[in-house]
Amino acid sequence: MSLVAGVDSSTQSCKVELRRFEDGVRVGIGAAPHAPTFPPESRQDPRSWWTAFTAALGSALKNANADASQIRGISVGAQCHGLVALDRQGQPLFDAPLWNDTTSGEAAARVRDDYGLAAWMQDVGLAPSSALTVMKLAQLAKTDPTTIREISRMMVPHDYLTFRLTGHVVTDRSDASGTGYYDVHRDAWRPELLERFVSADRDWSSALPRVLGPTEAAGTVTSEVADQLGLRKDTLVGPGGGDQHLAAVGLGLKTGDLGISLGTSGVVFTPRRESIVDTEGVVDSVADATGGYLPLACTLNAAKVTDTFALLLGVDPTVLGQMALSAPRKPRRATLVAYLDGERTPLRPDGTGVLGGITTATTREEVALAAYEGVVAGITAASAHLRRTGIDLDGEVVATGGGARSLAYRQILADQLACPVTRRDADEATARGACVQIAATLAGTNIQDVATAWVPPTSDWTDPRARTDPEASIDQDYYAKLSVAGSRPHFTPSEA
Repeated sequence: MSLVAGVDSSTQSCKVELRRFEDGVRVGIGAAPHAPTFPPESRQDPRSWWTAFTAALGSALKNANADASQIRGISVGAQCHGLVALDRQGQPLFDAPLWNDTTSGEAAARVRDDYGLAAWMQDVGLAPSSALTVMKLAQLAKTDPTTIREISRMMVPHDYLTFRLTGHVVTDRSDASGTGYYDVHRDAWRPELLERFVSADRDWSSALPRVLGPTEAAGTVTSEVADQLGLRKDTLVGPGGGDQHLAAVGLGLKTGDLGISLGTSGVVFTPRRESIVDTEGVVDSVADATGGYLPLACTLNAAKVTDTFALLLGVDPTVLGQMALSAPRKPRRATLVAYLDGERTPLRPDGTGVLGGITTATTREEVALAAYEGVVAGITAASAHLRRTGIDLDGEVVATGGGARSLAYRQILADQLACPVTRRDADEATARGACVQIAATLAGTNIQDVATAWVPPTSDWTDPRARTDPEASIDQDYYAKLSVAGSRPHFTPSEA
């Protein structure tokens, strides 16, 4: 039996799926945790990702009762945007600031004001937020300019694992387009942006990875890695990609479908063949993992919000969902603005959460409902903006990620979107998409053909209660007022 391995190195953990190369049937899965992070300063040691990957791969092989020598190829998907900077020996210079590290918010505002939002969206494709790699570099240049000069090569998280596997400094279009120094519309690096906003005293071109095509191999594993992991020395490594981009592949999304990822962050995305320009800076027109594009909008606060409220209410997250679904749908009920760790859509890096509309009659169940509705309100607003850019979303709405396993999330999504929400049998969509990618690379075929052949079946279908219950949707006017309050502190101690 020949196997392919798909990796999902997320903020919270590393997961590895093993699938049969011939037909895509999953035979094993393994996972290992990453160190927890707590914004605004959210950092991880890249070397710990490798440790987690090797542990997850070993667990997957044990789960499959398979040997590493059966693996013909590996592809890596990972969290986007984070900055991995290497010295001349290929060692990380510092812990990697992740996508949800908001300490570079000031740098993002500087870039936005200096370049102009509309011009930036035309030239880069995604809004200048603290998530982008370029902003983390700009902040580093301000706080530690000496380290900037020591950077030999720089990359994002999936590139680092590919580098550890192959020794090659490469990336793919999807993750390159999330850096902020890649022109997504024209598929080209923009080193002059690094010169302008980070440092003009060095050659940035030599530090950038080579950008691979959708099924262009990064290379084979090094002899050292083959010996360490028991892999064949001709084990091929695919180009890899960003987590949401490979998730779209793993889910088998087609043009017109709306994907909704509910993990640490919330992401709405849809595949299409052409890029778009959103001059308002809400929708990022990133490249996808198939040679096309994946317009998306991302919120910083998703499943971690309900995890937090489960902790505050002293219940299991599953119980919190049951509480939310049992809560009465009052016209003016408790409402949460879920900017617990700042926010990216809308751009509120210093935002905080606001719970409003509570009275002495408010129940724990109503607070639980407010937690879910607060997350979903951000998701529905982001999806509405996708439509406003002219994108036709006439296909299925497909939920994925850990939060999508929750009936409460799926039901409230269906209520707020006023349409059915499906969940496909692909709990680990990113790892599945990475398997699709490496299978297509090995076979020398189109990635979309393999994605179609391996499309997962629908496991759940949730109809909206809003069709029969006009109070299923939240009071949007009231929510909007709270959103403004959540974008700034309410008072300082001196004002109190």
